[in-house]
Amino acid sequence: MATVTSAAVTIPSFTALKANTTTTKAAATVKVPSSSPRLFSVKASLKDFGVAVVATAASAVLAGNALAIEILLGGDDGSLNYVPSEFSVAPGEKIVFKNNAGFPHNVVFDEDEIPSGVDASKISMAEEDLLNGPGETYTVTLSEKGSYSFYCSPHQGAGMKGKVTVN
Repeated sequence: MATVTSAAVTIPSFTALKANTTTTKAAATVKVPSSSPRLFSVKASLKDFGVAVVATAASAVLAGNALAIEILLGGDDGSLNYVPSEFSVAPGEKIVFKNNAGFPHNVVFDEDEIPSGVDASKISMAEEDLLNGPGETYTVTLSEKGSYSFYCSPHQGAGMKGKVTVN
């Protein structure tokens, strides 16, 4: 159980702060009354706190740049779709397609429904390549702004398709 204890705090005071004068140091002591039972105890310096804040911020930045979004291949209910089927990302961010249910699946970008100048074969899985097991992934990074339509070749007839917009 964490508790609070009484403590003596010394507060330095300085007089004669003008240049070329003597500095006199005096100390004041403040007593903090004890309360029973102790509620909490904190033992950390401002330096420790600062290091923790910087580490947390750096982790958040790195994590944010590492993964834009994870798309599930197949719904939890076994439906043949991408979850979500429409989404947006920033240019250069990763998209991870992850096998969830109803596999095998793949991700093929429709060459007629992607920005001009983008080679669909470079961002798509080969139609014969399949993600066969739970949790298997395919990762793609799209850098050109625009709309990209994609589908799962084994389930295209069942309507398994999606669309990503790169803003």
